[in-house]
Amino acid sequence: MSDSIGAVFAALADPTRRAIVERLAHGDASVTELAEPFAISQPAVSKHLRVLENAGLITRTRVATTRYSSLRPEPLREAAAWVERYRGLWNDGFDRLDALLAADRAASPTGAAAPNGAASSTGAAPLPTDSSKDERR
Repeated sequence: MSDSIGAVFAALADPTRRAIVERLAHGDASVTELAEPFAISQPAVSKHLRVLENAGLITRTRVATTRYSSLRPEPLREAAAWVERYRGLWNDGFDRLDALLAADRAASPTGAAAPNGAASSTGAAPLPTDSSKDERR
């Protein structure tokens, strides 16, 4: 993963910054406008904006005494493309899991998945049930 994509994911790891990006997707905004929905100070919002700017996700401009932030979509596209490259691997894994579960259901005498507590055809240990939690108390 390139450093720029890593910075994008790091910046987006914070829910406040994700909300700011979501807001900026609707148009430019001042720090005051961006701070409105949050229970944090304008200086705290400015720190979040600095992280987003360093990740390349936004640009900031000054008009008189007001600073406006604008979303830059390119880094988001790059991050989405990086995730998309791995979607096939995830889907392959899910397909294999579906096949394994279908084989397990077919091997069951009733054709249904093995109930909790019963051994499966895969040899996997049974999953604990809610009643087993009560037994430990």
